[in-house]
Amino acid sequence: MSKKDDESMKDDDESMSKKDDDPDSLTYKDSGVDIDAGAELVKRIAKMAPGIGGFGGLFPLGDEFLVAGTDGVGTKLKLAFETGIHDTIGIDLVAMSVNDIITSGAKPMFFLDYFATSRLDVDLAEKVIKGIVEGCRQSECALLGGETAEMPDFYAEGEYDLSGFAVGRVKKTSLINGKNIVAGDVLIGLPSSGVHSNGFSLVRRVLARSNLSLNDALPGGSTTLGEALMAPTVIYVKQVLDIISRGGVKGIAHITGGGFTDNIPRVFPDGLGAVIHTDAWELPPLFKWIQQSGRIEDSEMRRTFNLGIGMVLVVSPEAASRILQEAKNGDYVAYRVGEVIDGEGVTYQ
Repeated sequence: MSKKDDESMKDDDESMSKKDDDPDSLTYKDSGVDIDAGAELVKRIAKMAPGIGGFGGLFPLGDEFLVAGTDGVGTKLKLAFETGIHDTIGIDLVAMSVNDIITSGAKPMFFLDYFATSRLDVDLAEKVIKGIVEGCRQSECALLGGETAEMPDFYAEGEYDLSGFAVGRVKKTSLINGKNIVAGDVLIGLPSSGVHSNGFSLVRRVLARSNLSLNDALPGGSTTLGEALMAPTVIYVKQVLDIISRGGVKGIAHITGGGFTDNIPRVFPDGLGAVIHTDAWELPPLFKWIQQSGRIEDSEMRRTFNLGIGMVLVVSPEAASRILQEAKNGDYVAYRVGEVIDGEGVTYQ
């Protein structure tokens, strides 16, 4: 990495700023992912199966709800193949599902996985499963079972695909659904470990454009680019459930595909929006590199990546004071990233 490369990462430490008319600016859609098309599909499915659209699906059972979630890890797998890092991708798999279901206040009970490949490499599969086991340990849920599928000629040699399914439970009286959110409530952000498991189609396009390889040092960081990108998704289960247990949490948004712009409004009642204070936390070096190397506009970054905040809790002002004091005491890291306001959507200051 040249001195010039290193200095270019320092030009915009305080905030993101990209010109809206830059013809070379990359977008998620350029990389093959159309968020708007995905949203349209959800709307069409909702007409056939009313009630979907939350982070987790609810099934009433006595005085509880079962909360279920399913997900994969997307094209982060492509970087796993390139880096040879297979022992943490299973953590990502578990995280994507359990982080979704805790947004309802549910405690994960069990997890199932699906592992598909063209030809089974037992040693490689064992590494992947070890990551899944570790993810379940962090989530305090059981790995109940799974499916291993060999599909000759379907996948490239040495490649595989993953999906996961988690189920949790929450008392109906304890369900977090955002219905009692009001203007003046506070948005608390919990830090991410990096890109987590969304946006990698755009990341890979940026990587291809840049003059860096996965083995090069991340500009402004302390690891290689490959290590930074493959950092496993944070599993927020214990921390979030502990915060919930002390009251004042009204809504929770898992910041995945759609970023801040699309995910935070999902937990609001009609007529409410959010203002985000972009100076409330420092943009991590990885996201600075992604934006500058891809010449990506602010709006695109905010609708694609978590930007260093993987979970947003909507809480009462009293709960916010308690959480931020605990953070100040060193119990964990949390930021006051914004507030709920009258209106619609998310604005940035």
